[in-house]
Amino acid sequence: MPELPEVETTCRGIAPHLIDHKVRSLIVRETRLRWPIETKQLKKQLLDQPVLEVSRRAKYILIHFPTGVLVIHLGMSGTLKILKNKTPLLKHDHIDWILSSGYVMRYHDPRRFGAVLFTDNLKDLKQLKHLGPEPLDETFNGNYLYEKAKKHRCPVKTFIMDQKIVVGVGNIYASECLFLAKIHPSQSANTISLKRYHRLYKAIQGVLTAAIKQGGTTLKDFRKADGKPGYFSQKLNVYDRKDLPCIQCQTPIEAIKLGQRSTYFCPNCQSLSE
Repeated sequence: MPELPEVETTCRGIAPHLIDHKVRSLIVRETRLRWPIETKQLKKQLLDQPVLEVSRRAKYILIHFPTGVLVIHLGMSGTLKILKNKTPLLKHDHIDWILSSGYVMRYHDPRRFGAVLFTDNLKDLKQLKHLGPEPLDETFNGNYLYEKAKKHRCPVKTFIMDQKIVVGVGNIYASECLFLAKIHPSQSANTISLKRYHRLYKAIQGVLTAAIKQGGTTLKDFRKADGKPGYFSQKLNVYDRKDLPCIQCQTPIEAIKLGQRSTYFCPNCQSLSE
């Protein structure tokens, strides 16, 4: 699944090709995504409208028009690419936005778990209403995590992946951040000290910032807006490295399931304490 750095990378990749250009045509080949696409309403709101801005909230891509905001979620396997008009279609190319620039923004989604929505009031969109702070915002820090954790007995990895606590910390980056903060992923969130939460928030911000700079993490289904893979997976410390030696102490990396997700950690470096 594309995580926050992949979504941010996509936003930055498509923005120069969209801003100040109009949507001349909209082609919807498949309406059955996570929520059904209202094709007629979408055309009414978008056609001949210029793109004002491209932004992101959590893992949602926000494309701003005078009429409202186009909200796109990439789901498990979705991608947005900027292509030359008349580029041959591939299987699972579901939506084309034909732009006044002569290019097309194409949505591709083999599993169809993504979403394409439109709203004229972003604050009232139910998908965004209960989201926590952005991990790179100034409001997100160790004190915030520590206070929030007091009422949570769940594993800390589950805690930081809760979108109501903080947005955009997906499975891969959660394992990486906990390793850098030297926290065992299964430790109860409410038993971790303020000092360790300070380490954790700094790790989250550092890992996500580095991943964004390097274009996201290479996953089987992920490609940047220009079609090239991301490169951050070359620097992963624990994720998908079961039985390989820890880069710090040479202890074999272990893997467990938390919340039905594969979780990787070093049993020596990541302690159940404090």
